[in-house]
Amino acid sequence: MPHAAEPSDRTLVPVPSRFFVTSGKGINKTSELNAFDLALLQAGIGEQNLVSVSSVLPIGIRQVDRVRISRGAITHCVLARHGGGEGEVISAGIAYGFRADGEGGYVAEGHLHGTQKSLKEFLKWRMEEIAHFRGVELRRVHYRTEELSIPMDHYGVCIAACVFLP
Repeated sequence: MPHAAEPSDRTLVPVPSRFFVTSGKGINKTSELNAFDLALLQAGIGEQNLVSVSSVLPIGIRQVDRVRISRGAITHCVLARHGGGEGEVISAGIAYGFRADGEGGYVAEGHLHGTQKSLKEFLKWRMEEIAHFRGVELRRVHYRTEELSIPMDHYGVCIAACVFLP
């Protein structure tokens, strides 16, 4: 009978050691996809191949200022995205915080039709739920949100991202 894999400090899967948080918004007359591209460029992650990941900050990870990433790099991130059309108010954002016991942390992403104030309330609730489900306490929770009031005859997109680095 095969045995379960033994826990090890070494892993074949890379564990990020740094992260940065960024956000952007874009409007475009042609399409929501073009507005998304503009939002990514404004956030500084429009020239990368983004891979969506879930929301766990590993033990020992540290936050850094936004860094330039090579064009075409496979880039892991927690991404919040919301698009809409003329006359709408949209928001997208993330919340992140570290566990009080020093065992890493968590990121929550969210989006809605409405203001960043409403979104921040939702993200606060999400972080409280994440901590509750795990039976842990979080230190201070940080937020990064974008809000956009989309002009007539335009599409708009807001994004926020927690970008993981080696």
